[in-house]
Amino acid sequence: MNMNLEDIDIIEGNVEADETAYYEALQRAINAADAWKFQGAYGRAMMAAIEAGFCLLGPRPAEDAYGGRIPGRDEVQAGSKGSRAYVAARRGEAWASRMAGLET
Repeated sequence: MNMNLEDIDIIEGNVEADETAYYEALQRAINAADAWKFQGAYGRAMMAAIEAGFCLLGPRPAEDAYGGRIPGRDEVQAGSKGSRAYVAARRGEAWASRMAGLET
């Protein structure tokens, strides 16, 4: 699933959304690798969600606006930030499954 205009509105705070909708929008942004090239606030929000265990890294590697490489979730060690195991340990298996399922 790709990021859409509603996701942009949610991430930017232009529409009211609950926590689940916010993190789902961020996960779709992470999965749509091009979002790493958006304004800095996007990258910071996506990275904060990954570090807090709300979101996984994308299914494929990405590149930021400066040419930096962001690994895909399967490229990091299980249990490390961005992995499915990290999200499951912090938010539970149901949450990890929900976020992982947003890529289809």
